[in-house]
Amino acid sequence: MYAFDFHRPKSLDEALNLLGQGEDATPLAGGQTLLQSLRQRLAMPSDLVDLGAIPELHGVRREGQSLVIGATTRHAEVAADPTVRDAIPALAELASGIGDAQVRNMGTLGGSVANSDPAADYPAGVLGLGATVVTTRREIAADDFFVDLFETALEPGELIREIRFPIPKRAGYAKFPQPASRYALVGVMVAETGDGVRVAVTGAGPCAFRVPPMEQALASDFRADALDGITIDPDGLNEDIHGTAAYRANLIGVMAKRAVAAAS
Repeated sequence: MYAFDFHRPKSLDEALNLLGQGEDATPLAGGQTLLQSLRQRLAMPSDLVDLGAIPELHGVRREGQSLVIGATTRHAEVAADPTVRDAIPALAELASGIGDAQVRNMGTLGGSVANSDPAADYPAGVLGLGATVVTTRREIAADDFFVDLFETALEPGELIREIRFPIPKRAGYAKFPQPASRYALVGVMVAETGDGVRVAVTGAGPCAFRVPPMEQALASDFRADALDGITIDPDGLNEDIHGTAAYRANLIGVMAKRAVAAAS
């Protein structure tokens, strides 16, 4: 580790001011990725601005046909919250399978989404449910948010305030986890919404992405069997010691069917 200044602001305005003043100030949410990067000197900020004490960034509420979750709400809270479990059970199920108990009690929704880790669970949930990411500057549709490997539409100094999830008619999430980390080798969120069916994948590509052929098939017939015969091109998919691109391409079909079954 190395020297840096640590700040724990009590308001969002104070946090934004600190982030604007530091030479290389970095926001800290749950720290599940950032702290490891600090230890390995892959990140060397001048200031760490801890967002954990800012009340307006935390909590769960229902607003009409939307579920609104604050950026610093922890995975374990999302998994256990009765409002989440009632409105979008698939989202609570997704959160309950993130990492282990220690990770779920420290990691946050906003931190996970902002990081856009290719194997994180939440990006599939945000994209698959057609959520809106509300920042300190604007609202960003999920379809426009995830750009590439560890890259999002967020601009320097822009923080996620909350994420608004439209409540779907039904939704299901299924993933094949890497045994040690519990990261998704492939995870799929399937949701039938007011605007149609959405199928979003995490773990398989550089960032979360949708699968239009599956969406079209399920829009006509929302059954797992409707996905028979749909194949995924492995070109451009992730490949590592845990699985080849072809393996992940096949897993997308398997997990998509399981997600449909869970939704049904």
